[in-house]
Amino acid sequence: MLGHAQKLEAIGQLTGGVPHDFNNLLTVIAGDLEMAQRALAKWNESSRERIGRAVEHAYNGAQRAATLTNRLLAFARKQPFDPKVVNPDQLIAGMSDFFRRTVGEPIELKIVGVQGLWNTETDPNQLEAALLNLIVNARDAMPNGGKLTIETNNSFIDEQYAKQNADVVAGPYVSISVTDNGVGMDQATLERAFEPFFSTKETGQGTGLGLSQVYGFAKQSGGFAAIDSRVGEGTSVKIYLPRTFLALSAEIVASDTDGDPTGAGETILVVEDDEQVRRYVVETRVDLNYQVIEARDAIEATEVFNRFGQTIDLLLSDVVMPGKNGRILSEELARRNSELKVLFMTGYSRDALVHHGRLDVGVSLLQKPVTQRDLAKGLRALLKGSAGRQPPQQDIA
Repeated sequence: MLGHAQKLEAIGQLTGGVPHDFNNLLTVIAGDLEMAQRALAKWNESSRERIGRAVEHAYNGAQRAATLTNRLLAFARKQPFDPKVVNPDQLIAGMSDFFRRTVGEPIELKIVGVQGLWNTETDPNQLEAALLNLIVNARDAMPNGGKLTIETNNSFIDEQYAKQNADVVAGPYVSISVTDNGVGMDQATLERAFEPFFSTKETGQGTGLGLSQVYGFAKQSGGFAAIDSRVGEGTSVKIYLPRTFLALSAEIVASDTDGDPTGAGETILVVEDDEQVRRYVVETRVDLNYQVIEARDAIEATEVFNRFGQTIDLLLSDVVMPGKNGRILSEELARRNSELKVLFMTGYSRDALVHHGRLDVGVSLLQKPVTQRDLAKGLRALLKGSAGRQPPQQDIA
């Protein structure tokens, strides 16, 4: 009964916290866009500055909403999971400068690797997000400065530990620990640390989803997470990821910060049933230098393909659509044009591309909401080296 009551309490926090946080974010987005709209209607010398400020605030609010959604999906283990063979020491080294900027000068950051660190198979983007969450939490626990250590190790979990801890499987793991000497947590707080929307921070300083996202990521990777903390001494959070004996297929490093990569005039067929999303994606062609043909569903996309199939370089399709889904559409079109590249977009992971929590092998996917930068990188990764075959201009958006 106690376990059931705790689950109900967690659900109550979740259902109460989500509308609260989203309403705050929607207030920011809607309010600032309304302000920009009014400034446009009363255009004067000061309007440009006000519009710029309002648009920036609205964009930041939308980014926070996207982060909140992704953390919820990660906690529920419903986030599309794109595993690759990763060496955590390489990934952390690639992000070290970014981590140092994040913690700031009052905090001493120390990164301790281990020679011969094993590889693991996980989603590198989600690993980056999990580490960033832990680093931000550690920074906030040391408001007057302190010491933060990121350490990796090869670890072996024995049968005794596995029996004492539910959902833990004995075997070899790569461990990544983030340790601070901040305020620490008492036992009552420690027992609830991984719960969604449970936070020791003051209202407005955090969603309470950071540690739950880390927990969800570790479980989705086939591993687990553990916390050790003492009041006044600090906190250490460890992520355990199963060892893989597969070799790195390519060097995995942190996300780059260069400008958006542009196209070379390639032709893209955009299939999206939501008119506003479709219009947004089509409009990005101006900045990204692509030719675009649009379709609202699989039927219309097939009609377009009947006319221009051999001139289309890439299919950019939503997954869940009325009638035929994007996966079936892509398979049908690829049989008619073997050189066709395919990039999917989705706002929900339980669809035709994700099975047992993992993205199907060989599938390229963008998680909604899709930014122009996400789109630019996703398109360029698939179209690098394509010739750019163009259909008649009057039929292109």
